[in-house]
Amino acid sequence: MKLLQMSGRARRAALAFVLLSSGVALAGCGMPGAPQPPSLQLPDRVSDLSAVRTGNQVALTWSMPRRDTDKVLLKGTVTVRICRNESAAAGCSTAATLQTAPDTGGTFTDTLSPALAEDAPRVLTYFVELDNRKGRTAGLSNGAQVLAGEAPTAVNGLAAEMRRGGVLLQWIPAPPAAAPTAVRLVRTLVSSPAPAKSAQGPLASRPEPPERTLLVEPGQYLDQALDSSIQFGETYEYRAQRVARVTVNQETLELAGPLSAPVRIAAVNVLPPAVPKGLAAVATAGAESAGPAIDLNWQPNTETDLAGYFVYRRDRELTESSWQRISPAQPVAAPGYHDANVQPGHTYLYAISAVDQQEHESARSAETEETVPGP
Repeated sequence: MKLLQMSGRARRAALAFVLLSSGVALAGCGMPGAPQPPSLQLPDRVSDLSAVRTGNQVALTWSMPRRDTDKVLLKGTVTVRICRNESAAAGCSTAATLQTAPDTGGTFTDTLSPALAEDAPRVLTYFVELDNRKGRTAGLSNGAQVLAGEAPTAVNGLAAEMRRGGVLLQWIPAPPAAAPTAVRLVRTLVSSPAPAKSAQGPLASRPEPPERTLLVEPGQYLDQALDSSIQFGETYEYRAQRVARVTVNQETLELAGPLSAPVRIAAVNVLPPAVPKGLAAVATAGAESAGPAIDLNWQPNTETDLAGYFVYRRDRELTESSWQRISPAQPVAAPGYHDANVQPGHTYLYAISAVDQQEHESARSAETEETVPGP
């Protein structure tokens, strides 16, 4: 009634206010917004697929997603399609279809067909694709590349023996007509003795890794390698395989042959140190406070388990003189020795030997002689 009594302009303003108020009220009463598309329930794409070929088998590993593309937890198993191709034009050919649980580690080993395991090395790319229950997918995973083609021949005749510098490994060379390949040596630590008390504590050496590899490049040595990183007292097992390598788009791909039969060796130090070299002697007449002496020096040995040196001397002036060790029972640590027990006018011959921590002594060095000045 009051609205009818208002002027035209006032009625229009009041009506606009009422409609605006009604609109706000209606919007605040839970009216539906814009419609949302239904969830497709697509498992997230795999992004960490990796592939390693050994012999004629390719081992694939990847991480299964936990959620779908709408961030909803996946339930039940997921269909995993594994495919491979040799070129983009060839398309992706299915190699296997699996059922795998979400949030787990996916694995599959593909045995190559004779066609893929023959001829020259070439790139082979693997993908995995995760399907929902309606066969729809979020797309292929990252590509994981290996080399198809004929794998290198096996390494035969692998043998190991102790040498002064470490473990010498030898094998039968590949046939002359074979393409040049590298040889990978895989070393496994079989056993490790308990560390000595002196080796324990904050300054103790770090434990040795359980496995190491050594790559012998083609053209270095055809049939041998020296492993100088061993530790005495350990037992090691070695296996070897030939490895062909191809560089594609600045990335090096490897095609490894089968691993050889293992060979085991205990790294026991049974060899003496090398014979010291460079022995020289210089005599001094001495002053009033000190008598004559002969100073010796030589090149230091490089063995890691070296304990020191023994010094031997013979007096040329004494016809019945024989070689005698003049250094203490404890080996001399430094490559030098001061002999003050000499007589003026006498000529002395010297030789030295090296001793390791297992008390293995080398042969004596080449002799040197020096005459003490007369009074």
